[in-house]
Amino acid sequence: MNAFGNHPATKPTVFVVDDEPMLLELAAVIIKPLGCEVRTFRDPETALKEYALARPELILTDYAMGRMSGMDLVRECRRINPHQKIILVSGTVDEHVFSDAPMKPDRFLSKPYQLQELSDCIRELLAA
Repeated sequence: MNAFGNHPATKPTVFVVDDEPMLLELAAVIIKPLGCEVRTFRDPETALKEYALARPELILTDYAMGRMSGMDLVRECRRINPHQKIILVSGTVDEHVFSDAPMKPDRFLSKPYQLQELSDCIRELLAA
């Protein structure tokens, strides 16, 4: 068993969605050592197309990304899988952006987030 209660050969898949390439790389550097397979996407539309096939255990998404927001991605993924674990991050809005939304992320982190804060959040959600 690994740290998340999975068989050692089974790594949890984490989708990271952000239009900033450096932030995708940073997230991958933080998440891979946790024993996860990381797939990065620069736009939520591509991530959504892959989502139905890959069924990741966790999605880490930015809020502001052009035509489709992180909240749009939360809504679409939750339609497919109501129990999808999702972390929303943003440097431009706070948690009030989804206070009235019918489908909310599991966690919200403000950018710039602390590395340990993200690691702890991912561990907690994947262990649940």
